[in-house]
Amino acid sequence: MFHFAHDEEGRLCAEGVDLEALAAAVGTPTFVYSQATIERHYRVFDEAFRGHPHLVCYAMKANSNGAILRRLAQLGAGADIVSGGELYRALQAGIPADRVVFSGVGKTKDEMAAALEAGVLSLNVESEPELAALAEVAAQRGQVAQVALRVNPDVDAKTHPYIATGLRESKFGVPLEDARRIAADVKASPHLKLVGVDCHIGSQLVDLEPLMQALTSVLALVDDLRAAGHQIHHVDLGGGLGIPYRGEATPQPAELGAAVVAKMAGRPETLILEPGRVIVGNAGILLSRVLYVKRTQGRTFVIVDAAMNDLLRPSLYKAHHEIWPVRRTGAPEEVVDVVGPICETGDTFARDRALQPVAAGDLVAVMSAGAYGFVMSSTYNSRPRAAEVLVSGDRWAVVRARERLEGLVEGEAAPEWFE
Repeated sequence: MFHFAHDEEGRLCAEGVDLEALAAAVGTPTFVYSQATIERHYRVFDEAFRGHPHLVCYAMKANSNGAILRRLAQLGAGADIVSGGELYRALQAGIPADRVVFSGVGKTKDEMAAALEAGVLSLNVESEPELAALAEVAAQRGQVAQVALRVNPDVDAKTHPYIATGLRESKFGVPLEDARRIAADVKASPHLKLVGVDCHIGSQLVDLEPLMQALTSVLALVDDLRAAGHQIHHVDLGGGLGIPYRGEATPQPAELGAAVVAKMAGRPETLILEPGRVIVGNAGILLSRVLYVKRTQGRTFVIVDAAMNDLLRPSLYKAHHEIWPVRRTGAPEEVVDVVGPICETGDTFARDRALQPVAAGDLVAVMSAGAYGFVMSSTYNSRPRAAEVLVSGDRWAVVRARERLEGLVEGEAAPEWFE
């Protein structure tokens, strides 16, 4: 069920919360998340793989708000992290370290040391130099690092080139043909232990065939590694399942789960999944207020108080987000451009979009903004970052306060020679 809808009086609600009242209390722009949607999406995804031992490691890069992480931890989720900061957030939220996998092509030695100290389930290694650095760090600490080798299966994920990660020309993973040799290097080190094989071919996947093709290649590699004496504990298929941004058909978790579980039948390895967008994407909106309606010859611009610094996806990927009026009037739609106030032509949420007429002071909701929204936001143009609110039934709570102007200059200082 989708937990953002207009009620009988035409007002947009988040679960049981009137968004006009919420905006009056908290201000705009504000990210609003539905707890019920997050919980349902997590449970549906987890249930889809019930036929095989598995661990759902939520991909924190999608949305790392502490309240969301804490609730997912309570539901039993692990975490897929890509930085020391995400490790810190995961542990603070109560996600056990032994349910954390550490991905990413550029882990620093300090991040490796922190992960080893915490006792993460595995570090997903993506290059030979990274492997050598990890061996050095583990040796200095007198530990054995649990390694999952991320392989690049050279599979076309059929997604936006910026978020395709499984092709040969991408920076991610080691070539499949090099994996056996690199695994032998792991085995030769007293401070490394190969426990898994990992792949992640991209994000916003709308076709399951590339995923299944990648899994076939990974399982063949696992069989070879087992024959070479490696005790492989898990197979990590990554994440990337797409969501509908404009009502389009996308694969359901149950469909993916059925195919993967059938492929894994009888195998001893635990399956690790790293969903992110599919859990939180459609669980959030960006609530914004109209500042002005500017009419020029041939175009109408709806200028809102949210901007590309709040939600970068439309500017970065030309991504489509539905835009709903918070108060539905039934008036005939007009074609407009919805834009923000930043001094960039790219600060545009929609071009040539049919929208009911709105006026200054009206509220609009940029839909499907729960993933890659706040986490990619910035203070460009010295704009404080938006507030974040979590809704549960008819209750709501600010789970991240709006950034204050003082926060924009915190840590800055003039050099002493200015005096």
